[in-house]
Amino acid sequence: MSESPERRNLLSKISIALGCAGAALIGVPVAGFLLAPLFESVARKWRSVGAVGQFANGKTVEVKFEDPSPVAWAGITGQTGAWLRREPTGEFVAFAVNCTHLGCPVRWLADAELFMCPCHGGVYYKDGTVAAGPPPRPLFKYPVRVQNGQVQILASPTPIT
Repeated sequence: MSESPERRNLLSKISIALGCAGAALIGVPVAGFLLAPLFESVARKWRSVGAVGQFANGKTVEVKFEDPSPVAWAGITGQTGAWLRREPTGEFVAFAVNCTHLGCPVRWLADAELFMCPCHGGVYYKDGTVAAGPPPRPLFKYPVRVQNGQVQILASPTPIT
């Protein structure tokens, strides 16, 4: 017994419709997951990093604070850091700990007054500008303020590239 062309055509259309429905059931949530960050506002929060008196004039130190948008299960990885310097004038400057080349952590070499990226040889002057190596731009600076005797950094996601 042979199938009629009309039945074969109907079954083909049903198969295509079910395939499209299955693709939509999987594709819509995936597309939403990938596109949602484009429509979310960037989290920016002031984070206290210590009392004004604990930072000496002319010294650069690493400070730690909570990431502005950690997930609930982030644990210790929800912590981030910055290099904070109190200028001789008393003003504060904060630099991201990430190299602008590929995001590797930079170190402060106090004797040389340079930030160094050990991974790819990036070197930055104490004002964050590029001294040598592959970094395409200066270190990212965080806004800093003093409020109620506490030094605060406006924490936000750090642009790497």
